[in-house]
Amino acid sequence: MTDAIAVTALSKTFGDRPALDGLDLTVAQGTVHGVLGPNGAGKTTAVRILTTLLRPTGGSASVAGHDVLRDPAAVRRRIGLVGQHAALDEGLDGRQNLDLFGRLHHLGARAAAHRAQELLERFSLADTGRMPVGRYSGGMRRRLDLAAGLITRPDVLFLDEPTTGLDPRGRGEVWEAVRSLAGEGTTVLLTTQYLEEADHLAGRVSVLDGGRRVAEGTPDELKARTGADRIDVVVRDAAQLTAAAAVVGAAVRAAHPVTDPDRRLVSAPVSDRMAALTATLRALEAAGIAAEDIALRRPTLDEVFLHLTGTAPRKDPA
Repeated sequence: MTDAIAVTALSKTFGDRPALDGLDLTVAQGTVHGVLGPNGAGKTTAVRILTTLLRPTGGSASVAGHDVLRDPAAVRRRIGLVGQHAALDEGLDGRQNLDLFGRLHHLGARAAAHRAQELLERFSLADTGRMPVGRYSGGMRRRLDLAAGLITRPDVLFLDEPTTGLDPRGRGEVWEAVRSLAGEGTTVLLTTQYLEEADHLAGRVSVLDGGRRVAEGTPDELKARTGADRIDVVVRDAAQLTAAAAVVGAAVRAAHPVTDPDRRLVSAPVSDRMAALTATLRALEAAGIAAEDIALRRPTLDEVFLHLTGTAPRKDPA
């Protein structure tokens, strides 16, 4: 089976700054593949090249069986793109925007209207009536922008941080739509800064740093590299933070618990969630240390990157 996306040694330089530095990436057909990384990792640059919006400096890339340089028109006919910023006409209402996108994609009037109604219902926007998009909330705009990217039922859909600015309900609606698309055979390439989003949606995840792929695997495989889950303890008395760190570290057998004095927080990796929680509660009680909050959680993006690259994620723009 031909891969939906195939990237080999892809590079892109802006002046003397490499945005991509020999990126390799393969995405199987009909899957959701996450590209995880902080701002500056090269995620958006890669998407812009794969969607023919930017020419690479070197390497090769094909999407839906077509080379992005030799046959960009064929690539554009097979893809959908939802970028980081909404591409909507604020003077039109939601239905008019989607109808416009449908007509621009050469759908007939009836087909465009039917698809617009279908997508408005999918993203809970059917009741917005004639309200212009300029009066939409940020979450509503994002959902409508995603709907516009799905207007033609593309073979390959690129989602560049699609849930930015969405509330939990809106985020859940986007996730549900993405899962539905994948179930229908659409290949989805999702870029995100959030491990939680990749965990919910992607079967495989490629981690980028400095324009290169530094790791790849399932979300669980990546989290396992950072010590899997963590336990966070917030002590009531900041003066007990050092003592709490020693107690928590001994309870969960973590050599170097992390402390955050500003938040009165002790954090440590754990291998067995429930056993660690029970042991920590008992140890704190025995030591006479009062906890304001105790929580089990999965690693954050910062922790994944710190483990994989040895440095904290950069914050400069992608």
